Amino acid sequence: HYILCDYLYVLTLCSCFLRHARSRNYVSESEVCKLESVPLDFGDYHPLKPITVTESKTKKMNRKGSTSSTSSSSSSSVMDPLSSVLDGTDPLSLFAAAADPVTTTATMDSTRKKRDKDDSSAVGSDFEPWSSKRGEILSRYTTTEKLSIVSGSFSRKATTTGSAVSEKVRTRLEELDDLEEGSQKELLNLTQQDYMNRIEELNQSLKDAWSSDQKVKALKIVIQCSKLLSDTTVIQFYPSKFVLITDILDTFGKSVTISGLLFFLPDNFSPEIVNDTAKETCLNWFFKIASIRELIPRFYVEAAILKCNKFLSKTGISECLPRLTSMIRGIGDPLVAVYARAYLCRVLLTEMMERCKKLGNNALLLNSVMSAFRAEFIAARSMDFIAMIKECDESGFPKHLLFRSLGLNLALADPPENDRLQILNEAWKVITKLKNPQDYINCAEVWVEYTCRHFTKREVNTVLADVIKHMTPDRAFEDAYPQLQSIIQKVITYIYDFSLLFSVEKFLPFLDMFQKESVRVEVCKCIMESFIKHQQESTKDPVILNALLHICKTMHDSVNALTLEDEKRMLAALINGFIKMVSFGRDFEQQLSFYVEARSMFCNLEPVLVQLIHACVAFCFITIPSLSGIFTRLNLYLHSGQVALANQCLSQADAFFKAAVSLVPEVPKMISVDGKMRPSDAFLLEFLCNFFSTLLVVPDHPEQGVLFLVRGLLNVIQDYTWEDNNDDKVRIYTNVLHLLSAMTQETYIYHVDKVDSNDTLYGGDSKFLAEINKLCETVIAQILDHLKTLGKEETLKRQSQLALYFFNTILAHGDLRNNKLNQLSVNLWNLAQKHGFADTKTMVKTLEYIKRQSKQPGMSHLTDLALRLPLQSRT
Repeated sequence: HYILCDYLYVLTLCSCFLRHARSRNYVSESEVCKLESVPLDFGDYHPLKPITVTESKTKKMNRKGSTSSTSSSSSSSVMDPLSSVLDGTDPLSLFAAAADPVTTTATMDSTRKKRDKDDSSAVGSDFEPWSSKRGEILSRYTTTEKLSIVSGSFSRKATTTGSAVSEKVRTRLEELDDLEEGSQKELLNLTQQDYMNRIEELNQSLKDAWSSDQKVKALKIVIQCSKLLSDTTVIQFYPSKFVLITDILDTFGKSVTISGLLFFLPDNFSPEIVNDTAKETCLNWFFKIASIRELIPRFYVEAAILKCNKFLSKTGISECLPRLTSMIRGIGDPLVAVYARAYLCRVLLTEMMERCKKLGNNALLLNSVMSAFRAEFIAARSMDFIAMIKECDESGFPKHLLFRSLGLNLALADPPENDRLQILNEAWKVITKLKNPQDYINCAEVWVEYTCRHFTKREVNTVLADVIKHMTPDRAFEDAYPQLQSIIQKVITYIYDFSLLFSVEKFLPFLDMFQKESVRVEVCKCIMESFIKHQQESTKDPVILNALLHICKTMHDSVNALTLEDEKRMLAALINGFIKMVSFGRDFEQQLSFYVEARSMFCNLEPVLVQLIHACVAFCFITIPSLSGIFTRLNLYLHSGQVALANQCLSQADAFFKAAVSLVPEVPKMISVDGKMRPSDAFLLEFLCNFFSTLLVVPDHPEQGVLFLVRGLLNVIQDYTWEDNNDDKVRIYTNVLHLLSAMTQETYIYHVDKVDSNDTLYGGDSKFLAEINKLCETVIAQILDHLKTLGKEETLKRQSQLALYFFNTILAHGDLRNNKLNQLSVNLWNLAQKHGFADTKTMVKTLEYIKRQSKQPGMSHLTDLALRLPLQSRT
């Protein structure tokens, strides 16, 4: 049983294979193979339906004289597993609060929110509050370098209860002098976390001192913190340091202001109703601050309590602003000076803006405001900004740059609807008068987006015409390709209805300004990408077709010998996307005319030709031979034959299939796949399997003989030179047996509509079955010959695999009630295990499958077969 049958004996068995091929009832087999359907009552179950949790509790009674009793309680409340685990807490919030000591300043939130509310009432509710800015700064500006901080001793000196007022003042001045004359100590090598912890300690000390009426101690803390802003050693951490310390300054400033309001003043009070005691308190604070010797802490502390000036006079704040602004000029470090100005703007922005409005040349400041503030804030006040821009002095800062900054904001946020046209007119009056082409295009690029967002094609056309007018003289467009590309991108972003886009009169003339080929191709690619993305329905609009053919022709003509394959694939994909969207419905003449024109225009891109072959059968015979990829040609011949067969064009189908058969010998041993050389065997095997599946339904030609296409293909496979270490030839022959078995059935498993296959033509004729039997003998002889050649030690594993593969073919397609065929299957089973190379799991599963099948109706003979198939152990 372990030796393969004698060759002649096997050949006698060959004649039994298809003569006794298992009759197949494809309908019943399909029903058996279907998955079992289980009815589902959606009224009782739904995966998103809330669940009811029932809790059972068991109580055990005393053992003595009692038995255990169980009581259960059920709860119908819906439990959320996430909330039940978290107990209503947010893990991210907890983590952030634990990890960042800065967030522990939550006690300041109510104060900060009130301050933000007060500020927003002056500048508008759309103004971005400081509370949202500070978090972004703290998370962005971090460091791993070591930091240092100066720490002072803030112990309160004892004073006698009956001290005179002058003694009390002298004591406080001495405490301030003590702070400035070296009572501090410097803490070195702090991590960022340690530094932030120390700042928070100072902040808490400030609040404790204030609440315990230690006002001088609070002032000393603020002075010390302000001094830290003069240190820019770790420059990347400076913005975060600024945020942390100005939080302390804000706390101090708010505390001082609130102490002044304890005299029960209304919200909108005038200085006249403030009593002398409140004014004296405010002056006392300003005098204390004036005694600070160093510039930076003196500036910051006074700026922190700047609002206290409103207790003294109506013009107090306006009078102090010029002096504080001038003080900043004395700060030598430019970074420290910039942040000092930023803090001054923070604590009274409205007054700063009012003061700047009075200046004749405030263009630079205006541009900075439009660049730094939120787009929504600027857009809502567009007309106010335009009025300020018009009043600016042209010599200091060009107005067109101001309009550009305004346009950048309006591209992100919408102005009031009633102002939109006036805004465009005011801006374009300035832009169109610009003589320098570069200045002009820099502004026009920005305002094109605003025009596309809010206006119709009429206004867009006017803007494009103006751009052409300015950029055409002296070929100025050659120096502005990036801006011109940006304009095109913005136009097609907002106008993606291509019938509307190409009705914009100046759009195509605008494209003509792209004279440099590489730039022109990039623009064309952008347009085609937009078309493929947004065009939902097929089109036959002549305006669209003519324009896009021109654009696709531009892309195609850019291909040369140096063009990369990836670039070719991208261009071909864009052109194919366009071709697929063109449809003339039942007007076949127009459709054919379009395809003919497309084939003549895009002849250098093979994927486009393939697409056209799929679209038009008329191109198949002419175009397929011109393609370079051999498997592309093989698959196109097969596909074209299938299409011809589906349309009852039998002679054309035969011609395509013959062309495919004649092309198989030309398949090289190695082919290029994605730029790499790979063996072609696997691709050829896949193609031939697909080909055999099609040949099942192809009717024989009345003049060519029985199965003439199958015979021709088998001859080609026989003559093809296969690699010695490759078994694909035998796998192909085994698949041929599958085909021949299917051909013996009374009714084939599938058909082509309105095409009579051989089951209808021959009707099970004995001569037809005999011809199939002869082909079977030839194929099996080839398989067994190959199995014999694999008897060498180095190829025994391959022999085992192929023997099992052939066994499975007989099991699936042969009638094993025939004794000789049954014996052949047993021999193949034993050969698969003979040398210990068989996969035991596979063999076990195969045997289990045979046993299961033996229980099916009409398959009881498999029971005896299963008994004759031993499982050999590896030992």
